[in-house]
Amino acid sequence: MSEKEQTFERIREELAGNEVVLFMKGTPVFPQCGFSAVTVQVLSRLGLKFKGIDILSDPAIRTHLKEFSDWPTFPQLYVKGEFVGGCDIVKEMYQNGELQQYLTDKGVAVQEA
Repeated sequence: MSEKEQTFERIREELAGNEVVLFMKGTPVFPQCGFSAVTVQVLSRLGLKFKGIDILSDPAIRTHLKEFSDWPTFPQLYVKGEFVGGCDIVKEMYQNGELQQYLTDKGVAVQEA
């Protein structure tokens, strides 16, 4: 199995094992870029429990996630295994109420602060 196939399998396992996953630069407690920080703020405002995966500490995921999602930038948000988008999409969806509705439709509990 190639590194890419192994990495795709690891990504699938993370998505299967967690309702909400954010592939980001840094950690939820210490984001390493502004876009990751904004996305964490949005998820935190919604009271979401999510798993943050630091792509900076995992070169294989950083390299292959872009192919997995067919999305060129980080962070990348997944809900119930489905790619939602990056920072701008998540922020816009939050501001117009679409994110809250999307999460509710997916059966993910939202407790907006």
